[in-house]
Amino acid sequence: MLSPADMLIIGAVALIAFGPDQLPKVARKAGQAMRDVQNTSQSFIREMERAADEQEHRAAWTPPVAPPPVVPHADVVPDVPEPHSVSAAEAHDVDPVPPRVQPLPPV
Repeated sequence: MLSPADMLIIGAVALIAFGPDQLPKVARKAGQAMRDVQNTSQSFIREMERAADEQEHRAAWTPPVAPPPVVPHADVVPDVPEPHSVSAAEAHDVDPVPPRVQPLPPV
């Protein structure tokens, strides 16, 4: 921050450099330039804060999670029919090879 003595020295130098006729116009242009710089910096700060808030919002949001698939318990055994057991006598009676078909005699 400038002290009152520093501002007095700058004002005297500006009065000598620009003259009493041009000094109000130069001061007005300098004020407009300062206002533009302030508006631009405030706009930049607001945009950066908005981007940071949006990033925090995205980081806080988690996508919905699908429920896990239903898996049967390992200790549950499904009902499987028992294979048909054949006694030795039944196995002997059953012919494993079908009878051979005799070809027809030539005509």
